[in-house]
Amino acid sequence: MRSEKKIISNVLKGSLGNLIEWFDWYVYASFAIYFAPSFFPAHDKTAELLSTAAVFAIGFLMRPLGSLVLGKYADQHGRRAALTLSVLIMASGSFIIALTPSYAQIGLFAPAILILARLFQGLSLGGEYGTSATYLSEMASAGHRGFYASFQYVTLISGQLIALGVQIILQMTMTEAALTSWGWRIPFFIGALGALVVLILRLSMEESDQFIAQSKKAKGRLRDLMRYPKAVLTVVGLTLGGTIAFYTYTTYLQKFMINSVGLPKQQVAWINFAALFIFMILQPFAGALSDKIGRKPLLFWFGGLGTVLTIPILTLLSHVKSGWAAFGLMMAGLIIVTGYTSINAIVKAEMFPTEIRALGVGLPYGLTVAIFGGTVEYVALYLKKINHENWFFIYVTLVIAISLAVYWRMTDTKHTSKLDE
Repeated sequence: MRSEKKIISNVLKGSLGNLIEWFDWYVYASFAIYFAPSFFPAHDKTAELLSTAAVFAIGFLMRPLGSLVLGKYADQHGRRAALTLSVLIMASGSFIIALTPSYAQIGLFAPAILILARLFQGLSLGGEYGTSATYLSEMASAGHRGFYASFQYVTLISGQLIALGVQIILQMTMTEAALTSWGWRIPFFIGALGALVVLILRLSMEESDQFIAQSKKAKGRLRDLMRYPKAVLTVVGLTLGGTIAFYTYTTYLQKFMINSVGLPKQQVAWINFAALFIFMILQPFAGALSDKIGRKPLLFWFGGLGTVLTIPILTLLSHVKSGWAAFGLMMAGLIIVTGYTSINAIVKAEMFPTEIRALGVGLPYGLTVAIFGGTVEYVALYLKKINHENWFFIYVTLVIAISLAVYWRMTDTKHTSKLDE
């Protein structure tokens, strides 16, 4: 039995790796408003952003493959080995983007290389989610699993916060022309170099006891996963509304405030930073609450309020003129989404046995996120382009309602956890 100090040490090492992976991923979203003209020159800002959103979605298409390949690898060779490999792949993608010449210099090769790099990063992130969720859940002590597993989203949001922080610093120290010309490359270099530090940390992580105990079993086989169709479909339904709501409020909203609401870029960066910082702090509190009252009450919080309040929140936001009002509405959405983000990792991990846990958590999640989460920006921007932006608000509401129905029918995994077997 590990001491609490050892548990915290391993969770920290695993979480920091998760942080840098998500920093690299979100740098793309945060700086798209600056590098879009370098890869997709156009006279229409919405058209430029639509092109970068399409590449963002393409990166998501690799996530199911990453979940399959790295999930099997994690179940067969260990969580630590898979997490180390995933961060190396992500770093490679960031280096490629940072060094790629612009469209003006190499023509169509520029967007082609950008797409290739995003495919690498999508592969990495697809494997990172399931393996990270599995590792944090297995390392946590019984009775505190919701709390420790919530740090997956603490570090995920931290990665986005650091990306926004870098953006704010560069906005304060560079002209917009310089940022658009070459300054956007800086954060991609930062992410790639940070991965080298993370690599050292992950090499010193301990393997989970559950994986070690399963060393003689056949592991990571798809045919074994197919013995749990209800759990696989539950992960899909659990993820559906959560991933669309999460990417709406944490990724698309930045562009929505600039492109639709008309707020200044620097003000929007500060709004996003402050809201996401509070959102990050909420995660362990909500995770710890789930250890006391169960997982389902928090899922009902997200599903119920998300179904009722999404349209009012986004409609009001589209008409605000004040930065404070925009911050308040964004914060309201994020508080609702906390019911999903804080516990979704532990809920999924509790559904599968050790020998297929990383694959079971990652693959159905990766498929759902690729189809729905990765297309959030594209769908929203397309509906804006055809002058039906309010249809996007309805779309988000409907998928949250579908997830709510799944939460209603599923058992509370706190009481049926396969981590106890």
